[in-house]
Amino acid sequence: MTTIGFIGLGIMGAPMAANLVTAGYDVVGFNRSPDKAKDLVAAGGREAACVTEAAEGADVVITMLPDSPDVLGVVTGPDGVLAHSHPGQLLIDMSTIRPEASRQVAAAAAAVGVRALDAPVSGGEAGAREGVLSIMVGGEAADVEAARPVLEAVGTTVVHVGPHGAGQTVKAANQLIVAGNIQLLGEAIVFLEASGVDLDAAIRVLGGGLAGSTVLDRKAANMVGRDFTPGFRLALHHKDMGIVTTAAREAGVVIPLGAAVAQLIAALVARGDGDLDHSALFALTHDLSTELPDPR
Repeated sequence: MTTIGFIGLGIMGAPMAANLVTAGYDVVGFNRSPDKAKDLVAAGGREAACVTEAAEGADVVITMLPDSPDVLGVVTGPDGVLAHSHPGQLLIDMSTIRPEASRQVAAAAAAVGVRALDAPVSGGEAGAREGVLSIMVGGEAADVEAARPVLEAVGTTVVHVGPHGAGQTVKAANQLIVAGNIQLLGEAIVFLEASGVDLDAAIRVLGGGLAGSTVLDRKAANMVGRDFTPGFRLALHHKDMGIVTTAAREAGVVIPLGAAVAQLIAALVARGDGDLDHSALFALTHDLSTELPDPR
């Protein structure tokens, strides 16, 4: 049985690790907050007491962490994954981090004979629980094929998009599109509510036309019900928009709409809403509109 060390059991990581157990893998999970490992243990996985215990002896190590410094620290730190690795081990970082950070991880891994991939995901908490994530993978083609059975246990769309760092570049584009879609969906729902139309009917017909999207399917109900329980926190999307705006600037690309949405997300985080779901972009649009009553 292939042993997978899974580091980072948060909103996304916990269901992904549980799906790997369901697929038949021996999963050893570690999280800085130990209570986050309960779901993995309940699913049949094992809890590690530290990064070393999760990584040492594992055939595959997966990291699912919040930001670039977290990944670099856990992987390349003095007591990190690579300090307890073995040649041929497969390291799959499924976090969303800077492309340059992924290339740093790959170079450090190669120096000790570890095969590294950057494999960020899209699909949110629901996609993680359902095992239907879209996974964009950067790295060597042979390593991607070696990792494919593991990746297909947590996602239904697994695509090799290029060399190390390419997965993160594509994920940055994904986050740009998602942020824009959420903002426009929020504006549309505020507009529909203020106009007094049958909101459920309007959303249903919009979903069947060109305006339909996964964002509409998954986020419209949150906005209408004012339920911003985090599936993907605004604070993390704020971080991601920083990645894409920096990468776009370095590539000489202007992203005027993306830059505007990045500022709206930053405003929500600044006012203390960073722990809400990113569908709370709706709330800022509602609050900025003129004396709109809450229809609930």
